[in-house]
Amino acid sequence: MTLLARLDRLPLSRPHYGLLLIGGLGYTFDGMDSAVVAFLLPSAQQVWGLDNAHLGLIGSATPFGFLFGAATAGLLGDRIGRKKVMMYALAFYAVFSVIAAFSPTYEVFLGARVLAGAGAGAESAIIAPFLSEFVPAKRRGWFVGALAGFFSFGFVMAALIGRFVVPISEDGWRIAQLITALPIVMLLWWRRSLPESPRFLVQNGRLDEAEKVVSDLERRVEKATGEPLPPVPRTAAQPVVETPKVTLVSALKFLWSPAMAKRTAVIWLVWFVITFSYYGFFSWIPTLLVQRGITVTKSFEFSIIIYLAQIPGYFSAAWLSERLDRKNTIAIYLAGSAVSAFWLSQMDTPLTITIAGAVLSFFLNGTYAGVYSYTPEVFPTWIRASGTGLSSAFGRVGSILAPTIIGLSAASLGFAGVFGLTTAVLTVGVVCVVVFGLSTAGRSLEDLTERGDPADTAKEMAR
Repeated sequence: MTLLARLDRLPLSRPHYGLLLIGGLGYTFDGMDSAVVAFLLPSAQQVWGLDNAHLGLIGSATPFGFLFGAATAGLLGDRIGRKKVMMYALAFYAVFSVIAAFSPTYEVFLGARVLAGAGAGAESAIIAPFLSEFVPAKRRGWFVGALAGFFSFGFVMAALIGRFVVPISEDGWRIAQLITALPIVMLLWWRRSLPESPRFLVQNGRLDEAEKVVSDLERRVEKATGEPLPPVPRTAAQPVVETPKVTLVSALKFLWSPAMAKRTAVIWLVWFVITFSYYGFFSWIPTLLVQRGITVTKSFEFSIIIYLAQIPGYFSAAWLSERLDRKNTIAIYLAGSAVSAFWLSQMDTPLTITIAGAVLSFFLNGTYAGVYSYTPEVFPTWIRASGTGLSSAFGRVGSILAPTIIGLSAASLGFAGVFGLTTAVLTVGVVCVVVFGLSTAGRSLEDLTERGDPADTAKEMAR
């Protein structure tokens, strides 16, 4: 419809970059929360006298919470709005991070970590589909890839906290968690700055509110660029399709309908492959470094180097995704990850392990930039948040299984076997994307998802 055509023809400018910063800060703290747990485990073990089994549960607590948070956020985002879910998830995460910081017992700490992970997972799942709905088609891949790139800043911050905050006192690990709760202050800014998605508003018949959001964005873009806005392209009228209320059952029924099953299968598999490989690598690399003769302190320093490699990985993939298409970018970075994992499996000195690990980190995180851009594009507006959330949630199954599977593989197969397994998993992802992936670059969200079979399926479900 004309309202969305007006939105899509706006050049990327300061108002869009403001949204990028807002969403990016959310991802920064989500990444920091995920990564900081690895640096808390030694302190938690000492305080409560924990064995490896208890430590393993703590390591799985955040991804377990992520799984339920991501799935719930998607479903709620399609029912009550993207903005509300994003803000409530942030508050939920921050509150339980504070509770974890002051936990008197292991059981309270474990429960708080699960619930903090649920809040972080909810926020993580909603930001990309929410903000992708504001961005013109020709820059959407770069924008969402760059948005995901803020995760890397969170990982680097977590490594710095682990190196310089946790060791300062007996309560350093508690102070670290209070730092991760700081984004609660962002709520005041977000409440004033964030509009609701015009596409969500249009889909739900709230046209006056959508008109207000688009008009305000047009005014701010024109002011920021100092130039007249481009003309509105002539588009065929696209009536709003009456769609069912989104529930878990209706979402799964649609996502696995004949019209959507191939898209869903590809994106779910890619999420599982990259998340399994990512968490398997990052949860074990400090331990593997120590086993290769590096002290704990030095292993943290080497981890910082490996985390820093995430930054160019994310932003190079964001740049390439507009030039090579999302599916091709994902395939290239998955292939680079597979080669790097094999290379890592052949290394046996601290320096070469660190270099190979940094290259693997570069490619794994570049894959994530492509996946975060790609996922919201393959689902229609009425179920975009649910589709993204459920895809992310399925990926979290990989993050829960990875530490255990990698741990068992390390015991039976050794260092080479761990990353040989990772290579095999990543290779499956490459083949799947190349053969079955959908090309999305430069196409509007409506063109990708709301013409043809997916729209017809939604109509049938609405009857």
